[in-house]
Amino acid sequence: MDQPRLSRFTGCMAQTTKTQQPHDTRQPAELILVLAATGKTGRRVVDRLHAAGLNVRAASRSSEVQFDWNDRATWSSALNGVSTVYVALPLTPAPVEDFVAQATAAGVRRFVALSGRGADVWETHGREMVELEDAVRHSGVEWSILRASNFAQNFDEDVFREAIMAGELILPVGGVTEPFVDVEDVADVAVALLTGENRGGRIVEVTGPESLAWGEAVAIIARESGLELRFADVSPEQYATHLLAQGLPDADAKALDTMFAEIRRGRLTEPTNGVREILGRDARTFRDYAARAAAAGAWS
Repeated sequence: MDQPRLSRFTGCMAQTTKTQQPHDTRQPAELILVLAATGKTGRRVVDRLHAAGLNVRAASRSSEVQFDWNDRATWSSALNGVSTVYVALPLTPAPVEDFVAQATAAGVRRFVALSGRGADVWETHGREMVELEDAVRHSGVEWSILRASNFAQNFDEDVFREAIMAGELILPVGGVTEPFVDVEDVADVAVALLTGENRGGRIVEVTGPESLAWGEAVAIIARESGLELRFADVSPEQYATHLLAQGLPDADAKALDTMFAEIRRGRLTEPTNGVREILGRDARTFRDYAARAAAAGAWS
């Protein structure tokens, strides 16, 4: 799952015209802070808000406006003047409760938090996302939580891309299917929650429109990309051996094991209508994603 990850937007107030009073009493356009602004969802959220002409501040460790969860000195400048925050977490634990408290004290009135589908039923994985959900829900201001299933873009932007390019993806999914969600849909829903009226106090679960076997997803990528690909559904023990043989640190291997343990429970295989609920249209299919990615040279 991705965490998160996103960029900033800056907008301008409309200039005073000759017909206005000498002292314009209008308030500045609300400023939206996007954290992890160079990440998978963040950069797409930033692009959409920027295209809409909204006032955006993109922040990350590598952005012009720096934000580092582990450097609290960066928080104040990122939050200055902000009314709305999009939060996507890093892969490592983050002090989300302290950040949310500082943000509300600084004047933030709305949070949209990216979480993972199933955060409410996870037994071993994703504690940091549960902490984020709890923090925004008890913030005292308007909040929305966006729970997403596994990203389709994990196959071409990171996570599984190296294995795809090598010709074989090995995972311990136990035959469980997944309604992969297109990150473009996640970004569209996030922007709707950030900018729409009466969106607060809701949890939205977004998935793709169909649940696919992981091997079927790999086969779709093979057809669209022209690559010869194989998918192997292995045992947790075989997967751990495979990861360690690749040189992955033991802690990272254990983290992946807990994630796939949740997937194997099979609780999250059914698609939702979250995309239609918010956007009034169907979610993009995995085939649509694979065709676009292949046409853009993702696996070339």
